[in-house]
Amino acid sequence: MSEWQLAETFRSVSGDVRWSSLGQPGRDPVVLLHGTPFSSYVWRAVARALARRHQVFVWDMPGYGTSEKFAGQDVSLAAQGRVFTELLAHWHLEEPLVVAHDFGGAVSLRAHLLHGARYRALALVDPVALAPWGSPFFRLVGEHSGVFEQLPPALHHALVREYVSSASSPGLHPAVLDRLVRPWLGDVGQAAFYRQIAQADQLHTDEMQDRYGEIGIPTSVCWGQDDTWIPVEKGRELAARIPGARFEPIAGAGHLVQEDAPAELTAVLTAFLRKPH
Repeated sequence: MSEWQLAETFRSVSGDVRWSSLGQPGRDPVVLLHGTPFSSYVWRAVARALARRHQVFVWDMPGYGTSEKFAGQDVSLAAQGRVFTELLAHWHLEEPLVVAHDFGGAVSLRAHLLHGARYRALALVDPVALAPWGSPFFRLVGEHSGVFEQLPPALHHALVREYVSSASSPGLHPAVLDRLVRPWLGDVGQAAFYRQIAQADQLHTDEMQDRYGEIGIPTSVCWGQDDTWIPVEKGRELAARIPGARFEPIAGAGHLVQEDAPAELTAVLTAFLRKPH
């Protein structure tokens, strides 16, 4: 698989953040946010396609991917919303186009609604936004994270592979699956995996979901029709709550739309981002 590296480092309130940009500097900026338990790697194909017209910013959230992981780290939705707001200021982006997946959707919404981050337009891809969320497995781990942290490495590896695999409808290429699982292995990675689940509190979306009607920027809600993590009905409900939002179902894709249908997602995003906003 083609290499994906984040060459830059930003010191955030929650630890070092690895980031990079693609495309010619000064072009119309687009920022991509990943979800959990993923990293910016899932955006590689979409990012490279969008970079033909945009300067594309990608980053691994603290506690994810190649960014810093450490005991006691705050990797909650509340913390990530603050970090993203800091990053936008660091990049000197006043009103970028924003594309956010899963947990990153909640991060982008928190930054916008609670921290005053301004976007020119927002595309949400299968976002964590409406209660209830979290699979039975996710809730089980959250309630017993201390126990799961002590799993033997081989058993933990098998569990994470199975969990990540379930985000795809047609199935992930073995090399892609290996790359997505790798950050969660070893003593540091295993602890970080259960830490981020333990800190995933629905209160962080509850406190803003009644404010989605305040969103006054062009918004697109894209959803994999075969998403088993967050039902497609949640996408339609979210789009109905945001004034003027367009709902874009994507056939043949599960929760990890970027891997299941990258060409279809890129086409939808390109059409949306090209509009005069």
